Amino acid sequence: MMAVPVETRPSLQVGKPVVLFAAKYDAGYDVSPDGQRFLMVKKSEEQALPAQINIVLDWLDELRRSVPLGKGH
Repeated sequence: MMAVPVETRPSLQVGKPVVLFAAKYDAGYDVSPDGQRFLMVKKSEEQALPAQINIVLDWLDELRRSVPLGKGH
């Protein structure tokens, strides 16, 4: 990930690129609204597939059965 300083006044001036950090991240990322933090997914050394995937259908009904709400809710 690199950054480049940019000035727009009095005229456009573009500075030298600098490396912020170097690591292997997936292509997608997001920047916090204040521009101070990044959210990124770091690639692992071993890109192994999961051994098992659990799919839960009708999970909301199961939750209602498991945690019944009292009257007034």
